Amino acid sequence: MGVDPGLRITGYGVISVLPRSASRRPELVEAGFIKTRATAGISGRLCTLYESLKEVLEDLKPDVIVIEKLFAHYKHPATAILMGHARGVICLLSGSQKIPLVSMPPTHIKKMITGAGHAKKPQIQRMVQYYLGLKKPPASPDVADALAVALAYAFEKTGRGA
Repeated sequence: MGVDPGLRITGYGVISVLPRSASRRPELVEAGFIKTRATAGISGRLCTLYESLKEVLEDLKPDVIVIEKLFAHYKHPATAILMGHARGVICLLSGSQKIPLVSMPPTHIKKMITGAGHAKKPQIQRMVQYYLGLKKPPASPDVADALAVALAYAFEKTGRGA
């Protein structure tokens, strides 16, 4: 399960990959996003994220949770702090649900999916569409990013990728 953490919108994507099956395409199990209300305040938003993601984990029972490593852009340090709050909820759920947690660098994920470490969101959306055999790219960049994280982890484990 890949997760793209955000305080406003957190995307998630669960895929199924058979081990040692280079010819078999990863399959989409479920993907979606959790949206929080700004009026709920930070504690309310984190509670919504926790409860919603816990329900997803209990329903889908993923083997692993994969997230991007945290990074901060010098122009937007507050964004990293807010993402860190959402990331903390995911880390807590990983521990409480006893699901292993893996963090991958964003440039590594992009390189695994598109072949370029600084790919833009539309490229990622199209490659997620390609790898999962979808009729169209995921409409939500948050969902596409979460699926890209899951795919990158799966490709690293199976030796596949862009």
